[in-house]
Formats: sequence, structure tokens, C-alpha cells
Amino acid sequence: MKILAIDSTANTSTVALLENETLLGIYTANTKNTHSETLLPMIKHLLSTLRVSNDQIDVYAISNGPGSFTGVRIGVATIKGLAFGKNKKCVEVSTIEALAENLEGFSGVICPIMNARRGQVYTGAFLNGKRIIDDTCMMLSDLIPRLEKNNESIYFVGDGYSLIENTEIKGLKATPEMLRYQNAYSVGKIAYKKLLAEETVTDRELSVEYLRKPQAEREREEKLKEVK
Repeated sequence: MKILAIDSTANTSTVALLENETLLGIYTANTKNTHSETLLPMIKHLLSTLRVSNDQIDVYAISNGPGSFTGVRIGVATIKGLAFGKNKKCVEVSTIEALAENLEGFSGVICPIMNARRGQVYTGAFLNGKRIIDDTCMMLSDLIPRLEKNNESIYFVGDGYSLIENTEIKGLKATPEMLRYQNAYSVGKIAYKKLLAEETVTDRELSVEYLRKPQAEREREEKLKEVK
């Protein structure tokens, strides 16, 4: 079962091809280029290198948020385009869950954090593999006490990592830099588990998970309140 997995929810663009849970190849770039410029060329290069055609893909896996509104939309749109008319299964994977998968086997609290601006982060948390905080958007200052009360080692992962590097946090452990960023292999591994559980959708049913409204919509609502 060949699984094409992608993640474009942050600055990192990452694409992986798996045979069930086995990694066949991965292409990751952490650049300031827009995903609309890099994602498709990366997919084409990876498949060409592995001599696999799009028609040979059995399952498409996408990290569908939370994250950058533009990045999330581009990723979902890319998978919709690749899967269109092929009657292939698609799997939606939480960005938070995929980031936590990077630290599979680590003991203690695993906490993905993505910078949502204004002191907020997209986050969730796992203790020894079990969920203790569902995917949410919250103030970082509110999150830290909830993690510390577990009296366990705490590992952060995600593009919000820099937000905690100079912060006093009880139990904080350093996460190796190679494991801090989005990784399409993690997306693919979770997708395989969801595939076995028959948690799939069609390309038409693929959706995005922002956790909060886009900035433009929030600003519009604030202006309307001011007018009233």
C-alpha cells in the first residue's frame, strides 16, 4: 500500500512516500519560498526518483491543520488535485498529532506548539502516548502551568519551539533540532493507522482544520463591533 504524505502547515514543506509504515523516500525543505512554488516540484522529484507514478499511489495523506492558513489550504488543494478522479482514499491527519509522532518513544509530556501570534499557540499534549490536551488554540502562558502539573519531563516540538527556549519551565528537556519540524513521514505513519481503522475520506470530502477564524475575518468582525 503506497502512501503519499505531505505537510505544508508551517515554513517547512515536506513530502514522503511510504509502503505501509516503511519509509521509501522523503523530501523536506525549510525555506521562505511559498508552498505554491515548492510543493508540487518536490512531489514530482520524489516520485520520479523512486520511479513511482501518481497512478501507483494508493492513499493520499495530508496534514490538514492547524497551522498557517495559506499553507493548510495549499496542502489540501494539492492533494485534492492529485487525487481528483482517481477514486483513491485520502486521510486527514492533525498537524499536532503528526508533530507529536516525531517524538515517538520519548517518555513524558510531548507538546507540539505552533506560533499562532499574539501570545497564542496551536497546541495539544500527550503523556506517554496518551492525549491529555486536545488540539486547541490558547495562550502559551496558560499552557505551561497545565503541562508542569504533570511532574514529568516536557518536550516541545513545532515552529513555536523558539517561544520557550529562554523560558523557565519545570521539567523542560531539549528536543533534538532534527525532530522539531514538520515531517511527512510522521504524517504517513499516522495515516496508515487511520487507514487500518477505516478512517478515510474522498478527495471531495477533504477539509481544513484552522481551530480559529482567519485573521482577515477576525479583523472584519472587530471593525463591525467598533461600528456598532
